[in-house]
Amino acid sequence: MPSAVARRSSPAAVTAQGWGWRHGGRAGAAVSGLDLSVAPGERVLLLGASGAGKSTLLHSLAGVLGPDTGGEEQGRISVDGVHPADPAARGRTGLVLQDPDAQTVLSRVGDEVAFGAENLAVPAGEIWPRVRAALADVGLDVPLESSTSALSGGQKQRLALASVMAMEPGLLLLDEPTANLDPAGVAEIRDAVVRVLDRTGATVIVVEHRVEVWAEVVDRVVVLAAGGGVLADGPPEQVLGDMVHRKTLAAAGVWLPGARPEIPGGAWAPAAGGNRLLAARGLAAARTGRGPAVVTGADLALDAGTAVGITGPNGAGKSTLALTMGGLLRPRSGTIAAEPLLAGTAAPEPHRWTSAQLVSRIGTVFQEPEHQFLTNTVLDELSFGPRRLGLEKESAARVRELAERLHLDALLDANPFTLSGGEKRRLSVATMLATAPSILLLDEPTFGQDARTWAELVALLRAQLDDGRCVVSVTHDAGFIQALGARTLQVGGGTVRDAAAEPVPDPAAGPAADNATEVLR
Repeated sequence: MPSAVARRSSPAAVTAQGWGWRHGGRAGAAVSGLDLSVAPGERVLLLGASGAGKSTLLHSLAGVLGPDTGGEEQGRISVDGVHPADPAARGRTGLVLQDPDAQTVLSRVGDEVAFGAENLAVPAGEIWPRVRAALADVGLDVPLESSTSALSGGQKQRLALASVMAMEPGLLLLDEPTANLDPAGVAEIRDAVVRVLDRTGATVIVVEHRVEVWAEVVDRVVVLAAGGGVLADGPPEQVLGDMVHRKTLAAAGVWLPGARPEIPGGAWAPAAGGNRLLAARGLAAARTGRGPAVVTGADLALDAGTAVGITGPNGAGKSTLALTMGGLLRPRSGTIAAEPLLAGTAAPEPHRWTSAQLVSRIGTVFQEPEHQFLTNTVLDELSFGPRRLGLEKESAARVRELAERLHLDALLDANPFTLSGGEKRRLSVATMLATAPSILLLDEPTFGQDARTWAELVALLRAQLDDGRCVVSVTHDAGFIQALGARTLQVGGGTVRDAAAEPVPDPAAGPAADNATEVLR
């Protein structure tokens, strides 16, 4: 009889028969009527519109959804013939979540990667070689004693993937594993996954909006229909290349290689910049009060009616720079000063502003949406900022418009924490738009978006620019930067370089490949 470790490492089979799941407190099902079979060792790319239930399916296969979670299950689902929540299925699956913070348990990197293998009773002599191999596979080159809380968002994603890889599961479930990574990191993670699959033969199901990155390394593409069931299923070249399929998938909001979404509102070009709102001189920014500065000597300015994209490799300090500009971190040295047009009666330095003063001046959307949710329903979350400003009645129509345009109107009574990753991201952006601050700071605003919601988000932000607001985005989405006609701040090596303004592209341009010619309609 094979050992427990060998048995866990053998590829797993997946079966769903008429399966569906409704989250507790939600009127509609997240997934319904799903019939699906995945053979041992198959590599599947799972697509679908934002909110179609992709993450819910992965969570069920990982055993996270069960009878004690308050939801309601229909039909049958199994891994190797066993319900995923059954103790007998323990160790067969490994799940990498959209939010890596949600699965980080321990304070040191080495301990975190070893944790899953230790819980599966992997022999002690095997654990640390697995830890080092997994960290090398994902390109996380930090000491084993490094603090997990000190890692950047992209580094945390690598850590989460390494932690699962060290378990060597028979079924690897990846939920947007490269969402917040720089372009080089995306290829590294994809190649790392392929190396592990080649070595272990594990089955994999990956949810990813970067379709072209994964299409060449999977055997099969499955597209979930928003209304339940499967919209398309077959080899990548058939599902993504056939013109009939492409039209159907485009209508469903699925990203397609070589295509770009049509942005609502038609032709658009950015206007010339307006009055100065905020300026920094000799700025040094640090993640913590006692930590080293990750950016030094930065000189930059934000003007009304302009867009800025903050780019650079993971860990370079992009988010730290944005939080410092937004008044949420105190500058290590140098100055940040708001012009009277922005500051009004408040002090010039944003870090001295109260939360009430910040809300109407600078709105910040964190990389992790859950970190800013404060209420129990989507409607209350959207209304929270306007209510705090005493503008709830005046803003009611605006709140409803935002919910409709960002496809949240059917979720107004839902708990924000039960939304999909893409829905959470849209809600976090909408909460800032509802208060109409003069400066919007957005950290990875397009994370988890399908082609339709991406285009709607671009259209909403273009309107903010037309109204004279400044939009600053920390992002690896080059198409998003281009679509907003943004100038680029490149962060790296402890410095910030203000690149020349990007040339204004075709107004309908999106985050597709540079040679994209097809417009999704």
